Amino acid sequence: MKRVPSTAIISASSRRDVLTLLGATAALSLWPRDSRAEDADEPDEGAVLRDPDAPVLGNAAGDIAIVEWFDYNCPYCRKLDPELQQVIHDDGKVRWVLKEWPILGPTSVVAARMALACKYQDKYAKAHDALIGVSSKLTEPRIDELLAEAGVDIDRAKRDLAANAKAIDAMLARNDKQARGLRFRGTPSFIVGKFRVPGVLTMAQFEQVIADARKAKAAN
Repeated sequence: MKRVPSTAIISASSRRDVLTLLGATAALSLWPRDSRAEDADEPDEGAVLRDPDAPVLGNAAGDIAIVEWFDYNCPYCRKLDPELQQVIHDDGKVRWVLKEWPILGPTSVVAARMALACKYQDKYAKAHDALIGVSSKLTEPRIDELLAEAGVDIDRAKRDLAANAKAIDAMLARNDKQARGLRFRGTPSFIVGKFRVPGVLTMAQFEQVIADARKAKAAN
């Protein structure tokens, strides 16, 4: 895989902050893949960007995708979410692909499975906002309470989870395999266009990465 320095996708004004946050070679070009053996388990572009079962928010027809791997118990994911949603809303042309990656314990798995079950009643976005928007550690009763407050039919969600457990668990397994293949080490982690960003950015830095991803896309 070809490595590019973080400064290739971050504006000079925010370069020092990003280098401190991510490290000098943490922002990497992603595709096309090279043929080296150590990259054999890296997922291809279609698997990451176009999983038909992955929830998509923002502009489904957007010209640039942000793919986020997150955990509902991750404090950094929670802190970042309102700002990321604002960036996506203000831009208007970002396709936001959400990949539950419940790596912080059994309750994270319960939350991810319930959120995905809410897709079947078209309540995924509400479920996501409810679960990511709390400041305390989740418990199973609290998950049900938050979802009910968000307008989710809990009984139906549990029926849908039981009926679609195989598909939901398969998607969680794909998300995990992709994250590990991309060498992500924790949540949140992102693909922006064809760049990977393992870590948290500010609103201004996300805007710059999106702009540079568009430039890279136009140049191809």
